[in-house]
Amino acid sequence: MTNEDRLDLVRWVRDFTLKNGADQVSVSSSNQRNIELAFRDNLLEKLKESTQNSLSLSIYTDHRYSGHSTNDLRKDSLKKFITEAIAATKYLSQDEHRELAEAKFFKDLKKRELALKDADYESITSEEKFNMARDIESAAKQVSDKIISVTSGYSDTTYRSELVNSNGFEGTSEGTFYSAGAEVTVRDANEKRPEDWHYISSRFHHDLPTATEIGKEATERAIRKIGQSKIDSGRYDMLVENRAASRLIGMLISPMRARALQQKSSYLDGMIGKKIASEALTIVDDPFVRAGMSSRLYDGEGIAAHRRIMIEKGVLKQYYIDNYYGRKLGMSINGGSSSNLLFDYGYKTLDEMVKDISKGILVTNFNGGNSNSTTGDFSFGIGGFLIEKGKIIRPVNEMNISGTAKDFWNKLVQMGSDVYKFSAWKRSSMHFQDIDFAGL
Repeated sequence: MTNEDRLDLVRWVRDFTLKNGADQVSVSSSNQRNIELAFRDNLLEKLKESTQNSLSLSIYTDHRYSGHSTNDLRKDSLKKFITEAIAATKYLSQDEHRELAEAKFFKDLKKRELALKDADYESITSEEKFNMARDIESAAKQVSDKIISVTSGYSDTTYRSELVNSNGFEGTSEGTFYSAGAEVTVRDANEKRPEDWHYISSRFHHDLPTATEIGKEATERAIRKIGQSKIDSGRYDMLVENRAASRLIGMLISPMRARALQQKSSYLDGMIGKKIASEALTIVDDPFVRAGMSSRLYDGEGIAAHRRIMIEKGVLKQYYIDNYYGRKLGMSINGGSSSNLLFDYGYKTLDEMVKDISKGILVTNFNGGNSNSTTGDFSFGIGGFLIEKGKIIRPVNEMNISGTAKDFWNKLVQMGSDVYKFSAWKRSSMHFQDIDFAGL
């Protein structure tokens, strides 16, 4: 099926659904190809290739709503699928807020080149993919004789989607993703087995580091954890490595969503225009980053994407408001999910930030724990390194931080310059002061 054939089919589903009793309809189709390889103990442990064609249908009739999906795209099958879906929808309870977004929310959608698809995707051979996964494992094993196990992997995905709504919206999107990395476990005293990982994701194959670089980094990260243990409880400066900082950012994003506001499960309810963090924190949601992992022209509802300042120098400026919960709340709709997050970055690297700390802990990973979006309370296990007089002294683990987000984010004193490039959330390392750690 060609791209034009898929778009024609989605339009036909829209029209057929409307003719057979729906008041409004949203139809999306997706075509995706994915390849995964994994090596362990010099053997190919996993080889998986899949191609998926699917269609999703959202039906609105007399303020009743239902969602359906199928992988059978034959028209005869779709006719029965749609007819039964419409009939089932009529048994549901009415909800006055169940309507498609008004056309004004996508009328200003502008075409932009976001560079989301790698033109070289089809030219990358199976042998190259195989060699990448194998060579990552080989490179990881060459670093140390303390290795217990290495699992390396490579995957890539190409996709195309179409979205057609009865309110007049039509859009198509296509792109590619690549991922490569390894997980390494090493031998420590007393039968301990420290482990760490290094995985890289990108839109373009040429942006992946070499297999040697990836494998070496994964092992070195694991080796640095040898000898880790608890240290005394106390109040320390906390330096959070950029790749680990996403766990903290999630504490902010979840309660900023309209669903959390409407269900009274957000500690940020009523805080627009108010200070929720220190001046060191600015978050900009930018869907137009070239080759961004979450770049887009529109969201899953067809609402046009816009660059938005979410938090500015610690002040909450906006929420994420989707169509349904926006209607329930009576709030202006702007799209209900995050895209690429950018920050107001500092001017110091991680190493330079370490030198500024007299007594602190560099957190390189969070282990378990939870955060409560209703109260802002959180508790996380951490692993990392003790810092004394500007130097990393020893690895630490099995410690815990806890508190409330309202206080925690006001302890942020600076952002680093080391932007993490391999994620939609392009955070840098973060320096917090006076954080209570529970250990011995």
